[in-house]
Amino acid sequence: MLRLPPIPPASMSGDQRALHDEIAQTVHEHLHGFVSERADGALVGPFAPMLHFPDWGGPAWRFTKSLMDHTTLPKAPHEVAILVTGAAAGARYELYAHERVAAATDLTAAKIATIVAGQRPGDLTADEGAAYDVAAALSRGGALPEATYRAAVEAFGADGAAELVYLIGCYSLVSVLLNAFDVDVPES
Repeated sequence: MLRLPPIPPASMSGDQRALHDEIAQTVHEHLHGFVSERADGALVGPFAPMLHFPDWGGPAWRFTKSLMDHTTLPKAPHEVAILVTGAAAGARYELYAHERVAAATDLTAAKIATIVAGQRPGDLTADEGAAYDVAAALSRGGALPEATYRAAVEAFGADGAAELVYLIGCYSLVSVLLNAFDVDVPES
């Protein structure tokens, strides 16, 4: 059961409306292939909890957006990391949305399905494998193994490996929001 219903723009406070408009603009420009908004303009997915609590949702959104604005990771490894994180958390909406985003990259449907099922595909590229291994290790908790960290640095450089870690942390937060507020996949 959805714990926080999406908020139609006409019912928002000033702070909520400003955050809504910021999120909606970015979503319309950069995120395609999945339902992120109802017919009445209310944002769904992780955006609804962010809008209910703009003092925390605003900074969470800006963190998410900064990873979009400053990304250097190739698209396929980027999506691999998000899918692994969402699968580990069982975040339904995250998997729904990013299965569709990942399909627009070089990832095959078989790779996407295997990752969403919580398994490591045997045919990942070296970069995809590095992203998978870092996300899987961090999603289990504990310290990132040295060999796994070094593989990420080799694949993406020190800055890219750091971006990967921040990306996984961001989508861990998104997964927690989705699960805490019981956000499901929108009806088709």
